Amino acid sequence: MKVGYIRVSTVEQNEDRQKVLMKKNGIEKLFIDKCSGKDTNRPKLKELMEFVRKGDTVYVESFSRLARSTKDLLELVKSLNDKGVNLISFKENIDTTTPHGKLMLTMLGAIAEFERDCLLERQREGIALAKAKGKYKGRKKIGYPNNWEEVYNRYKTRKITATKAMEILSLKRNTFYKLKKEWEQKQENIK
Repeated sequence: MKVGYIRVSTVEQNEDRQKVLMKKNGIEKLFIDKCSGKDTNRPKLKELMEFVRKGDTVYVESFSRLARSTKDLLELVKSLNDKGVNLISFKENIDTTTPHGKLMLTMLGAIAEFERDCLLERQREGIALAKAKGKYKGRKKIGYPNNWEEVYNRYKTRKITATKAMEILSLKRNTFYKLKKEWEQKQENIK
């Protein structure tokens, strides 16, 4: 099936130009978002990702309508590829069903990965420099909430789920499991 995705940044913007392009190319089903492309958390994009099946092709006016960052674009393309769905961008003239299109996307991916690696390297260098000057201490350690032991025991005896424990303690997932691990190591050392 030929599936189209249209996005405009605001409700005031007009999607007619993209609709005409889709109609001209025989698109059978359209998904239209009227919101920012800053991330992939968009209702119609999510619907599209759930709707498409193996053998379908998703059409976009340009990759900028699908994603604003290369990282998001490549993640979407990977998700589509994993489902056996092809992607065609009219503006960039890239068709992932062709060897040329796959090569272009691979090059985009390599460039994005290179940019990310360079950013992380600069970040590590900056942190090392700040540490040497005594200006970097890292994140502030999060202590155990006052009701930790009571909630932890309820969690450990399966009276509540981990999700419920996190909610009661107002902790994020990573923090909860980090504190849990530290707590269990402390308890082990006491024995």
